[in-house]
Amino acid sequence: MITLTNVSKTYGNSNKKAVDSQTWEIPDGSITGFIGPNGAGKSTTLKMITGIVTPDEGSIVINGHDIVKEPIAAKKQFGFVSDSPDKFLRLKGIEYLRFCADVYEVPEAQRRERIDMFASRFGLTDALSSRIMSYSHGMRQKLMVIGALLHNPSVWILDEPLTGLDPGSSFALKEMMREHAAAGNSVLFSTHILEIAERLCDYVAIINHGRIVFRGTLEQLRARYSGEMSLENIFLEMTSHA
Repeated sequence: MITLTNVSKTYGNSNKKAVDSQTWEIPDGSITGFIGPNGAGKSTTLKMITGIVTPDEGSIVINGHDIVKEPIAAKKQFGFVSDSPDKFLRLKGIEYLRFCADVYEVPEAQRRERIDMFASRFGLTDALSSRIMSYSHGMRQKLMVIGALLHNPSVWILDEPLTGLDPGSSFALKEMMREHAAAGNSVLFSTHILEIAERLCDYVAIINHGRIVFRGTLEQLRARYSGEMSLENIFLEMTSHA
């Protein structure tokens, strides 16, 4: 579970908060979609949850560990896939995965089993002996997903994880997200594709100008609006105001 309490962040000397007094949670056993227009504060929020950026105010607790006060313990709880897969390009795919397994102290037998399983599901087995610089964007994205999940974290945090994936790999990742949540774990992922959120999420959190303007089920969201408004129109309505 991830719990945010009165979390705020301001950059530079600006009085405008990039993230403003966020209080919400990502419960176990569920998939939460994090949705908002460009510049709304999604990336800043995810960076604070994962410890890349320190909040100015408030607390973020992951499975009972405060990300600021207990950074190592908190970071062991989750796997994070950022929005850019262009990392460690000079390494071979298998070298990157072994590095990830070393960081998280994954035993040798378990890492081999999990690497083989994930690589097979994502169709990446034959590419692991090649350097990451030779990979397509989609292949790099799949490798980053595998690296983030090797230590079998209970919490998954994914920033636009389906971008660049081929249909088969996209389907595999969505199935894995469903399986992970069904096992009692939590998944938080950002997306700008509302149809994906509609088909995949148990909950959605909508952010606008740094504030959470809605958090709940899609049924609860639709209940706020009369008529036959589409999810896209509801989203535009909620995020079109300053």
